Amino acid sequence: MKKKSESAEKIVLNLKKARSSIDNVIRMLEEGRYCIDVMQQNLAVIGLLKSVHQMLMERHLNTCFRSAMVVGNEKKKGEMIDEVLKVTKLFTKELK
Repeated sequence: MKKKSESAEKIVLNLKKARSSIDNVIRMLEEGRYCIDVMQQNLAVIGLLKSVHQMLMERHLNTCFRSAMVVGNEKKKGEMIDEVLKVTKLFTKELK
């Protein structure tokens, strides 16, 4: 079995925290908690997910992307750049 990298472990930990926080948001709504309190908890979830996205991007750039850039295959390099740009566009679109 392949050992998870330290970065993968951090990503999984943050995703588990986000899942727990989402459960908390649901519970708060079911209990009829004050809207602002629910929204603050929801923002915490969004912050965790943004952090996970950043970690995933850094991990990708430092592994898969870096490997593709050292290979002489220009088509593969272009595809990798297009993938990163597409994900970045999607992310920034979601922030608006």
